[in-house]
Amino acid sequence: MKAIIYTEYGSPDVLQFKEVEKPTPKDNEVLIKVYAASLNAADWHYMRGAPWLFRLASGLPNPKNIFFGADVAGRVEAIGKNVTQFQPGDDVFGDLSACGRGALAEYVCATEDALALKPANVSFEEAAVVPLAAVTALQGLQSRAQIQPGYKVLVNGASGGVGTFAVQIAKAFGAEVTAVCSTQNVDRMRSIGADYVIDYTKEDFAKNGQQYDFILAANGYRSISDYKRALSPEGTYVMTGGATAQMFEAMLLGPLVSMTGKKKMGNSMAKPDKKNLTFMKQLLEDGKVKPVIDRCYPLSEVAEGMRYLEAGHAQGKVVITIAQ
Repeated sequence: MKAIIYTEYGSPDVLQFKEVEKPTPKDNEVLIKVYAASLNAADWHYMRGAPWLFRLASGLPNPKNIFFGADVAGRVEAIGKNVTQFQPGDDVFGDLSACGRGALAEYVCATEDALALKPANVSFEEAAVVPLAAVTALQGLQSRAQIQPGYKVLVNGASGGVGTFAVQIAKAFGAEVTAVCSTQNVDRMRSIGADYVIDYTKEDFAKNGQQYDFILAANGYRSISDYKRALSPEGTYVMTGGATAQMFEAMLLGPLVSMTGKKKMGNSMAKPDKKNLTFMKQLLEDGKVKPVIDRCYPLSEVAEGMRYLEAGHAQGKVVITIAQ
């Protein structure tokens, strides 16, 4: 079968489109014929081996796992003898981060707890963009406070993969949502349900006097003091992505701020969760969330897709299609 592999860290040039052996499912695994996959910021970290602390988990000096890609959507072709939740012919989607990755291939094996049945009302391409980004958004929105109907929620970096899901999930929870994005994405944010949209090239959310019950930082960089200023007196700030500096400020300074006042500040480290994936499946089936796809690339052009993702201008998700 054809697959994307990498044997060293670096630019998208390290990604190789190769012929490799087709996998065989273990007793607790299913074999998936892949129809679509998607690219995430996490894939960038695996590819670059950055930040350096990341390599402690992914391998020194080179990656321990040569296979690439976490988000998958496809059809079950075979199952191991201990699999009970799926049958050959089932359409599934899931996040393979915890079971070896390898979604960027014609076939991949996965444990059944990494998967859910694909909603019938979404395409394979739409399903493939959901598992990692949507669950990251969901866990970020639920990590430190329970969003209540009427809460004022701000999503910074709203036009990216995580951000587009965060806006829609917060709306599904009954929140009043403000999306922060660039000029070119203003109409898109309104189309997915944002109540208010701030064009960061024209207005600074941290200086306009507005305060929010919950702020989710999904991209870019703003200082933790800026976020604190924009929080209501008992508000919550959660970082799920963005610049390295933003990440370390949330991890190191967030707990200190939380201990010295009523405002809660910190980060959310997303992890695969079947319960969360099933919850997202329901939101998709109910039409409360609609995946936002920027563009698609064939499997042979994953490196080009990664270059586009790295440039930081993706409006939604980047999809990889696998020819059948």
